[in-house]
Amino acid sequence: MKTLFAVATAAALALAPTAASAMNHGNHAKKDIVDTAVANGNFQTLAAALTAADLVATLKGPGPFTVFAPTDAAFAKLPAGTVENLLKPENKAQLQAVLTYHVLSGSVPASAVAGKVTDAATVNGATINVNGTNGVKVNNATVTTADVMASNGVIHVIDTVLLPPAK
Repeated sequence: MKTLFAVATAAALALAPTAASAMNHGNHAKKDIVDTAVANGNFQTLAAALTAADLVATLKGPGPFTVFAPTDAAFAKLPAGTVENLLKPENKAQLQAVLTYHVLSGSVPASAVAGKVTDAATVNGATINVNGTNGVKVNNATVTTADVMASNGVIHVIDTVLLPPAK
């Protein structure tokens, strides 16, 4: 079950006013990616996962980063027990692989992929497919809110957790 990168065109942004207002588009530019997501309240599972994977300090760093952030509802779509299993200390490397598959180096706004289909290298080292031809999809995930600006990058909210390809 793979899904990730999706940044929306202007039309796609217009389709997601609820999610956009939930993230207070543009109002968090003084907060880093982690603080912006935590302040939203819809990313508790992601915040717990970042903590368990020791990635909070990295995503609070200077970046810039592009993060495809799955909501709590996205994590809830995973098979029962998946999140709990990933959060176990003995599965830290696997959790890091999943989370870094949601991150690109650099700041990639929605306008950069509008009307295009492209592959992008994640921090994980694996590639995601980004399709900006009809809204924005990353692998099988849909970007529901794009271009949530943070001091160290940009967040694109997605509706599905992206799982890296098996090695």
